Amino acid sequence: MPLTGVLARLAALWIPLAEVRAEMWAIGVRHRGRVADGAREEARALGLSFRRAVLLKAVIREHGRALRVLARQSRS
Repeated sequence: MPLTGVLARLAALWIPLAEVRAEMWAIGVRHRGRVADGAREEARALGLSFRRAVLLKAVIREHGRALRVLARQSRS
């Protein structure tokens, strides 16, 4: 793979938090509130672009982080 391809893939790894949150909202709408399950389901699709796969992984990770924060807040 040429160097430009490698650099493009590395740049695709960084996705702004605002984009991740927007995608969380969109997936929640499409999958009736099941954000993580919906993201996993969409990640299994054939022909998924590299950037889309990274975005879906970020959605799953951020959703888990948000749930942990909510759980901590409800305990205190």
